[in-house]
Amino acid sequence: MSKTAEAPTQNRVIDLKSGAHMMVLDAGIFCIFHAAGQPDPGPAGLPGVRISRAPGTPPGIVTVSTFEEDGWIGGANGAALVRITRGPAAVLVTTYQEPGSPHDAPKIQVAQLAGPTSVSPASVAVAQPAQKAADLSAAPAEISAHVQRVGDVAAPIGEWMGTPGSQSWIEGFAIAPKSSIPASDIEYQAVLGKGWLSPWSEGGQYCGSRGMALPILGLRVRLKGASAETHHIRLSSTFTDGSRLGPLDGTDALEAESLAPLEAFLLEIIPNEGAEAPAAKSVKTSRAKSTKAPAKRKSASAD
Repeated sequence: MSKTAEAPTQNRVIDLKSGAHMMVLDAGIFCIFHAAGQPDPGPAGLPGVRISRAPGTPPGIVTVSTFEEDGWIGGANGAALVRITRGPAAVLVTTYQEPGSPHDAPKIQVAQLAGPTSVSPASVAVAQPAQKAADLSAAPAEISAHVQRVGDVAAPIGEWMGTPGSQSWIEGFAIAPKSSIPASDIEYQAVLGKGWLSPWSEGGQYCGSRGMALPILGLRVRLKGASAETHHIRLSSTFTDGSRLGPLDGTDALEAESLAPLEAFLLEIIPNEGAEAPAAKSVKTSRAKSTKAPAKRKSASAD
């Protein structure tokens, strides 16, 4: 083949700036995310970081789950959940930048979400993939969730999702109003770790740990579009440590100071006419008062 014929193929190869690092972690569950102040990705999606099992690490010891489902951490909301079932075990962290980038390589932070008692082989064996948004949004109720030891449950807006005092955490949820407002006018986030919120999910989309069988630690809900002018949110929540928050307006994420898993929440969508929307306030944890827990709902499936 002539050099002229080879040129177009050669021109498609771009040498990126990259670096590789080996990170050794003990048994546990970890959140790996971009440190504050990192430059935003450009048109090519760079800079970015890929998290993967290190070569030489036996299969089944390291599990990596990211929002983009391929180990890639791109924008500011990008993050990875890493489960180490038997440590110490190595994780490969590879950084990528555009050629000639004047910036330093992307920097990451690591936060441990759970210790080795949460990642026993038995718990890994029963972990089930999270339901897709289409499956949950097809349910007749307005809120669907996957609850530890219970499975998939559903409830209307205005009733508790999950059972206060049950000690069973919520792993993920979806909200799809049927009558009060259009589903497209609501969005929500899950608290996945200290200072780490999931990307915003639109009405009907599943929001949670995406198959890692991890608890969410709180939530945040807001309205947009025309519904933000005509309605407001009132949100209450309880946690497995017995603390209770709300009712608040959802401006701030509801999370316990101890970062205990979320076990139940009550979402209300209230018309503005004749009712003043609750003012935003700082979230503080208080011990839950003794209340009669709502009856457990029949689950569609169990962990």
